[in-house]
Amino acid sequence: MIAALRRIPWAGMVLAMTAAPVLSPAWAQQAAPFDAQGYRNAAFRAPVDRDPAPASAIPLAQVRQLAPGAALFIDVLPAEGAHRDGASGVWTLATPHETIPGALWYPETGRASPDPLLWQALTTQVAVFRRQHPAAPIVLFCRADCWMSWNAARRLALGGVAGVRWLAEGIEGWHDAGGNLVPATPVPVPDK
Repeated sequence: MIAALRRIPWAGMVLAMTAAPVLSPAWAQQAAPFDAQGYRNAAFRAPVDRDPAPASAIPLAQVRQLAPGAALFIDVLPAEGAHRDGASGVWTLATPHETIPGALWYPETGRASPDPLLWQALTTQVAVFRRQHPAAPIVLFCRADCWMSWNAARRLALGGVAGVRWLAEGIEGWHDAGGNLVPATPVPVPDK
């Protein structure tokens, strides 16, 4: 029978496919787009299909009506190819980045497991802002169709911070709606 199958061009492929090993559950978990806590840990640039509860989405039109200083804007876009000097905390960027005017840029804090030092710097800034502005929204964003800001907004709200809002349209939505963008510099975060 195998000799007969060798004469059929696609038969070898069928045999190879049926002989392939079954994927282990450990591999399937590693490739899953969400971790055990529900944070996106792979394929960050993809359509976002859920709210980051207990944080909530904020409509772009509402964000555009906020007066300067009436909200804390936090950009969590990763700084691909960048390097952060541990002693000074200053980032050396591989490519420039533009953001919403007045926003603070905390790169890499939207990952499923952000660097604890970077995350602590972000939460410290949020706590200072919250003491000064008890009811003001805290708006997290990155790009459109990016799970990084979704992760960060959800993590911040689950950490007990009230008024956390997520701008799904991100930088592109802001700009497309007529908003200016300005050159961004990451907030320095020195090692302790």
